[in-house]
Amino acid sequence: MDHFDIVVLGSGAAALAAAVSASGHGAKTIGVFEKATVIGGTSAMSGGMIWIPGNHHMENQHLIDSREMALEYLGSLSHGRMRTDLLEAYVDVGPAMVKWFETNSEVVFEIVENFPDYHPENPGGNQTGGRSLECPLFPFDELGEWADRISQSRQMSPFLLMNETTLGRGPLDSAPKEVIKFRSEKNLRGCGQALIGRLVKSCLDRQIVIETEHQADELIIEQNNLRGVRFNTPLGTRDVEAQSVIIATGGFEWNKSLVNNFVRGPLQRPVSIETNTGDGLKMAMRAGAALGNMQEAWWVPVIDITNDEGATIPWMVNRERVNPRCIMVNKSGKRFANEASNYNAFGAAFHQLDPGSFEYQNIPAWMIFDQEYLVRYGLCRFRGEGQIPGWLTSAGTLGELADLIGCDGLGLEETVERWNAQTADLDDGDFHRGKSINDTHWGDGTKTLAATLGPIDKPPYYAVEVRPGALGTKGGPQTNANAQVLDVDGEAIRGLYAAGNVMASSMGMAYGGAGGTLGPCMVFGFIAGRHSAEELVQK
Repeated sequence: MDHFDIVVLGSGAAALAAAVSASGHGAKTIGVFEKATVIGGTSAMSGGMIWIPGNHHMENQHLIDSREMALEYLGSLSHGRMRTDLLEAYVDVGPAMVKWFETNSEVVFEIVENFPDYHPENPGGNQTGGRSLECPLFPFDELGEWADRISQSRQMSPFLLMNETTLGRGPLDSAPKEVIKFRSEKNLRGCGQALIGRLVKSCLDRQIVIETEHQADELIIEQNNLRGVRFNTPLGTRDVEAQSVIIATGGFEWNKSLVNNFVRGPLQRPVSIETNTGDGLKMAMRAGAALGNMQEAWWVPVIDITNDEGATIPWMVNRERVNPRCIMVNKSGKRFANEASNYNAFGAAFHQLDPGSFEYQNIPAWMIFDQEYLVRYGLCRFRGEGQIPGWLTSAGTLGELADLIGCDGLGLEETVERWNAQTADLDDGDFHRGKSINDTHWGDGTKTLAATLGPIDKPPYYAVEVRPGALGTKGGPQTNANAQVLDVDGEAIRGLYAAGNVMASSMGMAYGGAGGTLGPCMVFGFIAGRHSAEELVQK
């Protein structure tokens, strides 16, 4: 039987951070095992930001933040669903984690300029930016054979930084063509590619073993002691012995049975990597782990588009629904929320149940906009020129558009009339769109109410269905502040750790700011690696 000091399951940010941290804190042999043929998971497909209050880059730029402000802010979002011990661990260890990686690995960060928190007006919220960090561009040629074995986004170019993408504040792909050409020739990658690339390089530098096509089937437990992991591989079953196992296998959003049994409302379109089927969750459950936060996900509105190969893929609509000249309506033709709300909070709008009809009143929902919107901003790289793609519906009048998509025509006409009148006064009296700094940050760049308010009055009119999607689930085995998995009696299961989206998230139902998913991944991955290595050294 092969033996490692520490086995890490998964290969996203939490997993790789755990592996590098374990190596840096004294573990000698570490194996990272991924069930897919590529590594990086959803992290490599993402924007790659981490949300770390009080990081030293803020201090270097004289940006004000404190432990107390961060805890007050997260507490304002808690609704009693966040554990104080995990929040304090996150806020206290986060800045130290950033410094440690910048000192001991290839991973370095810089501030994503002017990116406010997602609820910036809340007590302790940050309105000017600094808590959200990203990695600078990374030359993938340094990864050798691994450069082509890392998962990639279906939505954005790998050669962009966050504020050049529509997931940040970019209008479509906003970097100049000559810049993209240069980066492509040098294989300089940003966002999640840069984060994972730097973590992979750090693993390689430390001789950490990375294996693909290893699906973890079960934890090997003998006489109530964790002994290792049993894998299913193309060559058959493989047992690997380990002193500690860190589960970092991502969420369970692609497992319909688990989603139906646990998640609070409809989750129609996961945008994560398809291998997130709850493997780590099920292994932890079999080991007696207590579960937490199982009803929650990192929500995001999604539309279905067709790519160049003719396949239907999910497209996250972040900035797209915030720009002027568009609204979202339900089947009654009525608006139902501030369309510029942060994407995670917007998920709750899809889960509103009408007690009379006992139907989800905002499913289906559509984004409604006009020709001027397409000309100015485009949608999924379509700017209204040439043939209209099949995923988009168009009509000369709002009534005709309503008939085509199946919503109430009179309701839609009345809604647009009211919207146009409100935008003329720059005052959304219904849902206060544009009143938050978060709203205007994501808008068209003017940073005023007009950044997100504008009439819908230039035909033809367009509609595209918007569905409840998720970046991943955020429930799983409960852990303590050392990332040790807890059993149903609240005791640590010796040698077993969890980090990332597989664990019961420290964030409850909230999303603090840009990088609010990967921040906990990096922090608790770092903690898991450090604690497991220190336990090993003490033995």
